[in-house]
Amino acid sequence: MHSSIKFTRWLAVGSVLGLIALGLAWELFLAPLRPGGSWLALKVLPLCIPLPGLLKNRMYTYRWVSLVVWLYFTEGVVRAWSDRAPGNYLAMLELVLCLALFTACALHVRLRQRHAKAAGLTEPPVSAAP
Repeated sequence: MHSSIKFTRWLAVGSVLGLIALGLAWELFLAPLRPGGSWLALKVLPLCIPLPGLLKNRMYTYRWVSLVVWLYFTEGVVRAWSDRAPGNYLAMLELVLCLALFTACALHVRLRQRHAKAAGLTEPPVSAAP
């Protein structure tokens, strides 16, 4: 595996782990919606689902994670705009992690497809009928 593909893989895994840690710390300790923590910490559970696929380097996982991450990005935008400090700063950190995750997933898929095509491992795309 090429070093650029390895880098995007570990950036994706690190971003997901960062989002999980941030979500738990945010909703339980740092700036919960209610004192003592909030059930909103459960929002990190869907982020645990792609970890095995990312670690096993499954292309399908990288593709769907690049779509799901926009839900967390949207939450970050809303809370960065509406929450008070420190919640808005945590939301900005969530935005950075979401953008890193999306970029890592998109680059990972693109690089793997490029390397597979160069190695002659994929079939040419089917063209549409005229």
